[in-house]
Amino acid sequence: MYDVSANLRRLMARFGLTVEQVIEQSGLDGRTIKGLLAGTHKPHARTLTRLAAGLGVNPDELFQDPSLLAHRLFDRQTNPVVETVVSSQPDLFVGWAERDFDELYSRFGTGGSLTIEGTLEAVRSMNHNREIHRRVALLLESGEAALLSAFVDLLYERILVRLW
Repeated sequence: MYDVSANLRRLMARFGLTVEQVIEQSGLDGRTIKGLLAGTHKPHARTLTRLAAGLGVNPDELFQDPSLLAHRLFDRQTNPVVETVVSSQPDLFVGWAERDFDELYSRFGTGGSLTIEGTLEAVRSMNHNREIHRRVALLLESGEAALLSAFVDLLYERILVRLW
C-alpha cells in the first residue's frame, strides 16, 4: 500500500487546501486528518471514502505510486490549452475520471502540444468512444450479444487480414 499521507499532501497541494479546509470538506475529525498527514493513523475504508469524496477525487488517488505521477506533470505542462477548453466548455467533460484527463493531456497534435481545435477534436472523439463502449456493454447484456460478438469477430478478422 502506498503512503496515504504523501498522497494526501500531494492532493492538498494540487487543490491549494489547508488542513482546516480538508477537515471541513471531508467532515472528518481534525485528529484523523492530522494523523493521516503524520502517517500515524491507519484509516478505515469509510474514512478514505469520505476523505476522497471531500477532496472530489476517486479513492484510488490516495493510493497512487508517486513515481508513476511524473508523466502527469509533464503532460499537463506540455498541453496547457486543455485547461482553457475545460474552463470554456465544461459540459464536454461531464462524467470524466482522472484517467480520462490523463489520456487527453498525454495526446499531442501535429508539431507538439494540442491546439484548441485539436483538443476539442480529441475530447469529442473520446466522448464518442465512451458512448460506443457504453452501448456495447449494454448489447452484451441483451439478447443481441451473439450477433454483436459475431460482428466483432468479423471486423477483427478483416483488420488482421489488412495487417498481414
